[in-house]
Parts: sequence; structure tokens; C-alpha cells
Amino acid sequence: MLTRRHFVITSAAMFSAPIATPVWAQDTTPTPTPAAAPAPTKTKRRPVSDSSRWAAYDAQVTPANYDPSTSNPWGLHPRFLPKLVQANSGLKPGDIHVDAVARYLYHIRDNGTAMRYGVAIARGNLYEPGNYTIRRKAKWPTWIPTKEMVARDPKVYGPLEDGMDGGPRNPLGSRAFYLFQGNRDTYLRIHGSPAPRSIGGRASSGCVRMVMAHIIGLYDQVETGVTAHLYPAESITARS
Repeated sequence: MLTRRHFVITSAAMFSAPIATPVWAQDTTPTPTPAAAPAPTKTKRRPVSDSSRWAAYDAQVTPANYDPSTSNPWGLHPRFLPKLVQANSGLKPGDIHVDAVARYLYHIRDNGTAMRYGVAIARGNLYEPGNYTIRRKAKWPTWIPTKEMVARDPKVYGPLEDGMDGGPRNPLGSRAFYLFQGNRDTYLRIHGSPAPRSIGGRASSGCVRMVMAHIIGLYDQVETGVTAHLYPAESITARS
């Protein structure tokens, strides 16, 4: 956390010499030394998301005449565009499944189908497979890097450790699903990204990334309380 030191410099007042006073008339009570004024405390500003601008932000990141299955100003491989597919049997409607090898996210529907989206996953060993509960979701969320992120890459995250307001340049993008295990926030997210060309690769610091326009379409279909299944990725060794 960036801190600033504030110093209060006090100066003694200058007075002219007083007229001599008889000893019997003098007040011999010691004059207390005034205490130094306390240093002002910096109030940390928390990042905010201005809901009055959400509609404008949505329009900014959604292509004109947007068709999820064909619009591709980002230059993605066509397989990463949203597509309705047949779901495997036995999967619970509403849940999310992330195939980290193929870089797909599936949202299971109640008619045996699923919407499939392209995603990016975490780089290196930062990807954490497992089963998570989506306990919260947010539009144009604010973002604060974790202490681990700042320690791992202080040049990148140090200047941002007080956080960023919600908006198109925010790393969490247009929407975010917050992944919990029990009551513990894992700080893992499924979220939109201002770097859509990263879709299909390993790019994040732990989260699952989506194209911002794609997750806007998914957002209202996902209820809190559902499970997000993040399956293991291929190892870096296997890819090399």
C-alpha cells in the first residue's frame, strides 16, 4: 500500500520584548509547552463503480450490430465465439464448467444444452482447479490486486495497490463472478477482460478471463449459489 508521510512544521512566534514588571506582580506559574499538532491522517480512497455509467460502458465494449456467434472485431479464433452445444448427460443445469485444456467455459442449460465460450486461464502454476461456489456477481466491478500479486510483481501491481474504479480499463472488465469455497473468498474470479486477444491462452494471475461482450450476455443467466467446476489444465512441461 502506497503511503505518504506528512510532516507538520511548527515555528515559534516572534514577540517584542515586554515592559519590565515588578517581581511581586509577576506570574511565576510555569507556562506549559504547547503540544505539537498531530500529523493529519491520510484517508484511503476506496475504488468505486459508478452505476450511472454502466450502460455507456456496455455500449463501449459491445460491437455495433452485435451477434454473439459471428461478431469478432477482436480477431479470435472462430471456435472461441459463443456457441450452443450439446451438454454431457448428468450435468446440473445452471452450473459452469471450465475446460482449461481446450480453453472453454460451458454454462449448462436445463434442456440438455450448454452455451460454450472461449476463455483464457492463469499463466504458469497460478491456475487453481477445483469446485467453487459463485457467491457474488457484479457489474463493472472494482478491483484491488492481492498482496501476493503485489509481492510477485511490484513494478506492475505496486502502483495499483489502492485499487481501480470500475470501467473498461479495469482488469475485471464488464462483469465478474466471485468464486468461494465455503465462506472463504478465494479471490479467484470469472470475469471480462480488457485484453480480449488473450482468449485461448494463459494470461491471468489466477482468474478465468472472457471477452467483455460475451460475459455481459452470460451474466444474467448465471445465478448465485451455483457451482463453477474448474478442471485441471495441461502442465507447462507437457506443452513445451
